[in-house]
Amino acid sequence: MSALPDASIEERFSAALHGSARIWRLALDKRLKHLGIGQAGWMTIAMVAKADAPMSQRALADLVGVEGPSMVSMLDRLERDGFVTRAASPTDRRVKLVHLTGTGRTVFDEVRKESGSVRGALLEGIDPQALAAATRLLETLRARIEDGL
Repeated sequence: MSALPDASIEERFSAALHGSARIWRLALDKRLKHLGIGQAGWMTIAMVAKADAPMSQRALADLVGVEGPSMVSMLDRLERDGFVTRAASPTDRRVKLVHLTGTGRTVFDEVRKESGSVRGALLEGIDPQALAAATRLLETLRARIEDGL
């Protein structure tokens, strides 16, 4: 059932992609409400936790999809609450690198647990071949966007 019955398949795909991603994040945000951190906060913590090395504030803003000043405000709150620390880069003192604290790691473990639960429930019963095809399609679209279309 489509919310856009007269739309082209491309328009329906775009609407489904946008709407599904938004509703997926909202479902996870609802499950993480008890942490007292909003979606931008737990997404930031997750990106720092998943990184191979400490990330710059700029790189983190790009990854989360926010402007630099918004990321600085977010990191101010996360640092105040003891989830992250920031330190000057050893190679460029103008660059601040973000590190996860032990408390931040505990929050990330909860985010990972809840996101796995939500993902499992949402994908339960989906044909593995359909999931693999959808994944390849989305990865291709992401690469095209990152390459500048």
